[in-house]
Amino acid sequence: MVAPFEGSPMIKSELIAKLADENPHLTQRDIERLVGVVLERMILALENGGRVELRGFGALSVRSRDARAGRNPRTGEPVSVRAKHVPFFKSGKELRERLNVDED
Repeated sequence: MVAPFEGSPMIKSELIAKLADENPHLTQRDIERLVGVVLERMILALENGGRVELRGFGALSVRSRDARAGRNPRTGEPVSVRAKHVPFFKSGKELRERLNVDED
């Protein structure tokens, strides 16, 4: 099976265009709104300390990074890096299997 976007990144507008092509009964504006709502709900769940799980694709969660001493890569000078929260993605089993299909 050949991927429609093989080797190139997919951006939000391309996703919307693909969904519009596959669903001619919906307007592009409706699809943009739907994609926006889904992404916003995912962000809100992560903001509130939740987890977003998309079966077969993967799960998004938030991890905490402690404050640490870093360094400026140009000058080598030490800098302090404050504590922060970062998104973490763990791929699902189906996604891993599809990415690692043996090509004959």
